[in-house]
Amino acid sequence: MYSAIADLPLRIHTCSATRNQSQTTGGFDRVTTTISLYGDGVVGRGEDVIYDPRAHREPQTTVEAFALTGTYTFDEFSSYLDSLNLFPGTTPDREADRHYRRWALESAGLDLALRQTSKSLGDAVGRSYDPVDFVVSTTLGDPPSTDRVETLQEHDSDLAFKLDPVPAWTPDLISELASTGAVRILDFKGQYENVPVAQPPHPELYEQIVDAFPEALLEDPAVTDRTRPLFANVSSRVAWDHPVTGTETLEALPFETQHVNIKPSRFGSVASLFETIEYCETHGIQMYGGGQYELDVGRGQIQALASLYYPDSPNDVAPRAYNEPELPELTQTSPLEPPSEQSGLSWRPADGGQTPY
Repeated sequence: MYSAIADLPLRIHTCSATRNQSQTTGGFDRVTTTISLYGDGVVGRGEDVIYDPRAHREPQTTVEAFALTGTYTFDEFSSYLDSLNLFPGTTPDREADRHYRRWALESAGLDLALRQTSKSLGDAVGRSYDPVDFVVSTTLGDPPSTDRVETLQEHDSDLAFKLDPVPAWTPDLISELASTGAVRILDFKGQYENVPVAQPPHPELYEQIVDAFPEALLEDPAVTDRTRPLFANVSSRVAWDHPVTGTETLEALPFETQHVNIKPSRFGSVASLFETIEYCETHGIQMYGGGQYELDVGRGQIQALASLYYPDSPNDVAPRAYNEPELPELTQTSPLEPPSEQSGLSWRPADGGQTPY
């Protein structure tokens, strides 16, 4: 896959950066930055998904400091990024932030290189875009209830969900959610550390969830001496997200994995992402797409990648409207149909207009 795009010519004449902000159902304001690279009359875009809002205070000054103007092959551009300090004058709070910013720049570069050669990623790698199944990742409120799930199912009775169990989930709530038959993924958030979403191991909750949702994937449990036996007989349903940043991390997981959440920004480089996708295909590991509350072109990119590589999976790539606290009119249902024309890395019309990601 990488060899198919490594030698694409890339010409960058100028660049810009735009700050995005939106409220989320997770109870926080999401801030991201769109990186735009211009050359030969077209533009390529990527999205910086660092969660700390301070990283997005002066996006134009930051991107100008990278001196990206020049002529490259895409592989040369990637190598040039290796040489840069992507956090001039500061230090990122988390190592993952380095990958997030690197992905924003690399994805913008690949998007531009493809557009400058009038290709989509599918054209370059010889794959077709298929309709994308998606699930909706949502919180359930405080105290948690099924209200949000019921509201969304009024819009689409076939809608499926990715939910984050917490100790506040009562047995009655678990039973109500299980009775919908719509929960495809339960994300325990047990692999995170020192971030607001991190959840310590809860063996009693884990046991309830494993029993109540016999068909659902069980994502990122915390693995301890006490919790490991709970997953011994259901290891084929355990899925991994946060630890996965490349092929070497797949080989270091607590269980031999059969399911992986592919979040492109976690990999940093296009080469690492493509290598990991190929590894999963070779080793029979089922992939599904995930996101980072992208507000702009990044959401279109995760939808396009899901369309090419894992369209029939429970992809956490729902259009942005599904993440808004006050639901607008929801015009798109699963599966998402690919645009009639593709160009670049994302699902954006050839005329440069914006799709409702």
